[in-house]
Amino acid sequence: MRLSAEELAALSARAYIHMKPWNAPAFAGTLEQPASLLVSEPGGFVLGLVVLDEAEILALATDPSLQRQGVGRRLLQAFEAEASTRGAKTVFLEVAAANSPAQRFYSACGYTLTGRRKGYYRHADGSRDDALLMRRALT
Repeated sequence: MRLSAEELAALSARAYIHMKPWNAPAFAGTLEQPASLLVSEPGGFVLGLVVLDEAEILALATDPSLQRQGVGRRLLQAFEAEASTRGAKTVFLEVAAANSPAQRFYSACGYTLTGRRKGYYRHADGSRDDALLMRRALT
């Protein structure tokens, strides 16, 4: 089942407590790109891009009522499988340094820390947070 841009925005608004969620036009614009890859179900999604031999995860969200039930892991595995089918050899992403639950999730799924972008994320109060770069090889 493919969620609409509005449904993706509503779900991300419920799930993103560490950062400002995407809005529907941002999702719509990304979905229009030929390289976009969306794996979704009513309780979650993974949205990214596949360009040549790399996939980038732009957003992953699971409804708070379904977190820690395997939904995110299942969606991530489906994203990785489809990205591999499209020719991706690696997947990378950025996660806020303050978002330790997401960091633990990605580490448990085989992603390793590869770098840091200082002050990358801006919070509503004007403060900034670093982005941690994580990567996983698809074999």
